[in-house]
Amino acid sequence: MVVWHGAYPLYLEDAREAFGDEYGLTYEGYLDNQYYAPIVDMQIQYKFPLRYGVKARIDITYRPTEAAKIVFDYEIRDKETNLLYCKARTIQVFMDMDYNLVLFNPEFFENWKAKWQQ
Repeated sequence: MVVWHGAYPLYLEDAREAFGDEYGLTYEGYLDNQYYAPIVDMQIQYKFPLRYGVKARIDITYRPTEAAKIVFDYEIRDKETNLLYCKARTIQVFMDMDYNLVLFNPEFFENWKAKWQQ
């Protein structure tokens, strides 16, 4: 039996949360700084069926950009064979607490990016 295609966004969410916990880019941090960071674009390329019971890993990569957005690339691979099951990308933008699109990187994110590049 294969994993339902609709489960993959949940796997990407788990990867983003783990990345945020490890590198200090959490949803709570956005809110503490008075911003939301909704996903506005999600692209998923299914390469090979992922079956229930298979041990997979999710590799997540932050993709730096000058624009006021957060871009992540993902690969879901078999832990043992490295077989590629899925490639994906998400794009998040910043919104203020009144749900207005923010066109420039918030200061807290500029500070995070500066630390990231070190």
